[in-house]
Amino acid sequence: MKSAAVTNPRSRCARAGFRSRGRNLLVALLVLLALGAAGGAFAWYKFFREEAQPEWITSDPDMRFKYGSIGAERDAGIPYWIFYVLPRMFPDKLPGPGGYAAFGVVWEEGLELPVGFSKKVVGFPRVANNCASCHTTSYRTQADAAPTFVPTGPNHTLNLWAFFRFLVDCAKDPRFNADNLMAEINLVTDLSFIDRLLYRFVIIPITRKRLLEREQQFAWLYREDFPPWGRGRDDAMNLTKYFMIRWPMDDSFGPTDMPSLWNLGKYRADQGMRMNFGGDSHDAYSVVIDSALGLLGAPPKDRDEFLGEVRWLIDYVSAKRAPSYPFAIDTAGAERGKRVFAVTCAGCHASARTGTVIPLAEIGTSAERIGTWNERAAREANAVVEDMGIERAGLVEEPLRGYVAAFLDGIWLRAPYLHNGSVPSLRDLLEPPTQRPTTFWRGYDLYDPDRVGFVTTGPEAARSGTLHNVAAKGGSNSGHAFGTTLPAADKADLLEYLKTL
Repeated sequence: MKSAAVTNPRSRCARAGFRSRGRNLLVALLVLLALGAAGGAFAWYKFFREEAQPEWITSDPDMRFKYGSIGAERDAGIPYWIFYVLPRMFPDKLPGPGGYAAFGVVWEEGLELPVGFSKKVVGFPRVANNCASCHTTSYRTQADAAPTFVPTGPNHTLNLWAFFRFLVDCAKDPRFNADNLMAEINLVTDLSFIDRLLYRFVIIPITRKRLLEREQQFAWLYREDFPPWGRGRDDAMNLTKYFMIRWPMDDSFGPTDMPSLWNLGKYRADQGMRMNFGGDSHDAYSVVIDSALGLLGAPPKDRDEFLGEVRWLIDYVSAKRAPSYPFAIDTAGAERGKRVFAVTCAGCHASARTGTVIPLAEIGTSAERIGTWNERAAREANAVVEDMGIERAGLVEEPLRGYVAAFLDGIWLRAPYLHNGSVPSLRDLLEPPTQRPTTFWRGYDLYDPDRVGFVTTGPEAARSGTLHNVAAKGGSNSGHAFGTTLPAADKADLLEYLKTL
């Protein structure tokens, strides 16, 4: 007869303790998972969630171009409230009085931000730039008139050089700290307790770090042997070298005027035409992609979304047409001028050569813009974009040899002239280079219908503008002597015709 098994009390306690510890560990794990999920949801909501822009921007094509987001807020955006208070904290770093208006931005009355500045919530409100910041122009027909704004026009008033330096200079200043910034922010808005903590301990330190990271890429803006670009100009290909392909700084310097974007579809790569002043890009699609990538400051988060925005921009600028000349035109003179144009100008600007590269030796203008770019840079930039999975014709992988013969639609509103904006008016362009102005103020928006350009002399032009000196690096007004030997009457008639384009 077998005896009944006797259970050890210690064994029962051990099993019970094991089950209890297992339950406790499971509960702890579930709590940790719940806290992690809650923390992740909090982080996503406060830093990464995206809200659509308001309908007043997205439903109107012109407003979308001027204020719509292209996705730059994610990586290149500045937190809205930091952006808001920077001019209040650092007026000494502005190029003049008036806050952001001191940079010559186009600013429509009653709007929160200048044209070309987009505001979007990515976790929190952020401000970034879009294409309109450089490609919306304004002009006034008389001193006391309200400005007229032209989307896709060249922004001849924007001091981009000063804006870039302002952001870096603010971040370098010891006053850029959480205590000072929060004191200013608290004067203009009432953030929640959580948002105040996030701004103080996360957003402000990260923003300063990101801005300081740009200092090395903007190093050539601080060289004493390079003059400021001046209003309405940017050194586009050096920006591409230092930001897209991260080349070390070299000695090249080639600021050019902001170009117009209207009727961009007229440039046809299949007919041998090239884009940009130096003919360094194949087509408009490539130009818009590269420009937008420059604004994003990083590969696009959603490639299809990004390319959809690019296609919308291409359709928009292709449909836009140049604005009509806003003053009276001598129709009889314009008719005579049309014949002068056919003999003097059409060979480059209304022929099979239009939109193609004209050799530098034939034009005779400054070569400094061409010197900022080369075949190797094009290959490396194309490789960067290809690595993002983006297909485009891209940048031309061959040496640059001249400048593109521009179409002349809306030429009346594209002053100053030549690729580097070194000649203030069309009337001056018809004078021999030795008789053109050697200094003038650029960036004043009052139009001069007699000279066919903007007012560039006098106290108001000096107050509003930046001085252009043709003797400075990147400022030469040499070359393009076509039409300079015409009789005065023919020049006058030619100007009347150019106003009609």
